[in-house]
Amino acid sequence: MTKRIRAKYKIDRRLGENIWGRPKSPVNKREYGPGEHGQRRRGKTSDYGIQLRAKQKLKGHYGNITEKQFKAIYREAERLKGDTSENLIGLLERRLDALVYRAKFVPTVFSARQFVNHGHVLVNGKRVNIPSYRCKVGDVIEVRERSRDMGLVLEATQSAERDVPDYIDVDHGKLKASMNRIPVLSDVPYPVMMEPNLVIEYYSR
Repeated sequence: MTKRIRAKYKIDRRLGENIWGRPKSPVNKREYGPGEHGQRRRGKTSDYGIQLRAKQKLKGHYGNITEKQFKAIYREAERLKGDTSENLIGLLERRLDALVYRAKFVPTVFSARQFVNHGHVLVNGKRVNIPSYRCKVGDVIEVRERSRDMGLVLEATQSAERDVPDYIDVDHGKLKASMNRIPVLSDVPYPVMMEPNLVIEYYSR
């Protein structure tokens, strides 16, 4: 088992929730945390602890986003007009790796990052290999022609594990997708409850 897969499963175990909704998640069998002290009864969580957990859960859902990157996205959401928590979700969902994952071109958020990094994705006909690249409404995201027969692409597009959200138009025959609007929290198909308002409280301390 690779280090990345171990780390991914540890996030689920540590949080006690299946944050990607995957059937292979160890939380489906063991809801306690990892390690020898994982089954200890937990005391009452402080307000700070609740906010931290909400932040770790939302950040973890998007894969390998660093704390520095995530905080920068929060700062930008804070500067935009409107509700900061909704702005935060909109910015996260506009990431190229998030859109590749939501469009079901790859099976996991971790593979989405690697898929983009390795140059398999075009945006408006040009190759983009930056997972954090921010897409705009109407941008055409597609899998490069030479990459369309890859096993993970075929696995993802044929999987019934999850659905494509309605703010993304996708053609799996041509492996093309585009965002038709910037989503709000209620639009995003999170398998568990996300609380971006608590994330805002965490960073506003």
